[in-house]
Amino acid sequence: MTTHDVLLSIDGLAATYDHAIHALSAVSLTVRTGEIVALIGANGAGKTTTLKAVSRLLGAERGQVSAGCITFAGTDISRLTTFNLVRQGLVQVLEGRRCFRSLTVEENLTTGALNRHARRAAGRRDLDQIYHLFPRLKERRHLAAGLTSGGEQQMVAIGRALMAKPRLLVLDEPSMGLAPLVIEQIFKVLRTLNRSVGLSILVAEQNSTVALRYADRATVLENGHSVLEGDVAELRERDDVRAFYLGAGTAGVDRRLSLAVA
Repeated sequence: MTTHDVLLSIDGLAATYDHAIHALSAVSLTVRTGEIVALIGANGAGKTTTLKAVSRLLGAERGQVSAGCITFAGTDISRLTTFNLVRQGLVQVLEGRRCFRSLTVEENLTTGALNRHARRAAGRRDLDQIYHLFPRLKERRHLAAGLTSGGEQQMVAIGRALMAKPRLLVLDEPSMGLAPLVIEQIFKVLRTLNRSVGLSILVAEQNSTVALRYADRATVLENGHSVLEGDVAELRERDDVRAFYLGAGTAGVDRRLSLAVA
């Protein structure tokens, strides 16, 4: 892997909340151009904090990066705003299917292109592409987003992010609270975009089974540390990963020890 292959690099990231509560201690990972990387771990492992640090959103949660370095496309992001990052192509879909509930589905989607100052014709083409990826959104384009289902709201949130034309799409728990069929549909769309247009994706998921099925590589977080990383094909074959993240192991395995000595 050359330096030019790396789109996002996190090295030794540590973070706190209110300068007192330690959330991350030593997180490192990379996302190469054109790949899907999964960030997996139990609830509270530090996945959301890591993504908010990447997107420069920690400050809104009274959080601080206390150590380490994050670079995007070769640029240290510590002096950039979230607005600047979006302009440069790093776009996050936050946890919780966030959308403007009183706006229609189509109005929600078009807000994603505002930062680009796209021409009307280009915006229309992009919107048609989102409707091609998510046909259900076209059917409900004139309906208030708050009246759509949870799965449709997640599609709206992802579609809005795609309207910003990201180089790196960052997603936080996109499967949370959704039916299995909807989860599969969303991840298939993400993989289609990755394979067809080379969209790089970093996805944090507690649903490790689906994450490891669609990703190229994965990093495992444990109590604010990155303890394991590698190609998903290799990780799926490890007994410790199978036992604690894929539900295929046996009782009595020491999770912390098996990961820490990897």
